[in-house]
Amino acid sequence: MNLNATLFLQLAVFLILGGFTMKFVWPPIVKALDERAKKIADGLAAAEKAKSDLALADKRAIEELRSAREKAGEIRANAERQAGEKVDEARTEAARIIAQAREAAQAEAGLAAQQARDALRDQVALLAVAGAEKILRREINPQVHADLLANLKQELQ
Repeated sequence: MNLNATLFLQLAVFLILGGFTMKFVWPPIVKALDERAKKIADGLAAAEKAKSDLALADKRAIEELRSAREKAGEIRANAERQAGEKVDEARTEAARIIAQAREAAQAEAGLAAQQARDALRDQVALLAVAGAEKILRREINPQVHADLLANLKQELQ
């Protein structure tokens, strides 16, 4: 065989094999590589989306926690304010009850003092009449006696 014929035959076989490979083998390989690249790109996009979703969820969780703390602070402040109001109401009610008791005690003491004064006036009048009767040693008319006591009461008031 001739070297040129072998070279041409090898070139023809190479071209046939190259054409067969380009026609039937290369497209499935390229398709598989494209699908794999697309899966990788989709996986990276999904990972990026999951990362952004996680960051958003973290922000929402932080916001919810802050909101819950604010609400808890408001509830605590309201409870403290209501407790303060209840304490103030109780103090006011206690002061009112004490004032009523004081007024009742003063009124009762005033009434008792007035009754004691009246009783003392009556006794002083009786003692004065008894003393005058003993001094004068005479009988006093009951009508005159009653008038004298009434005058004495008037003068003592």
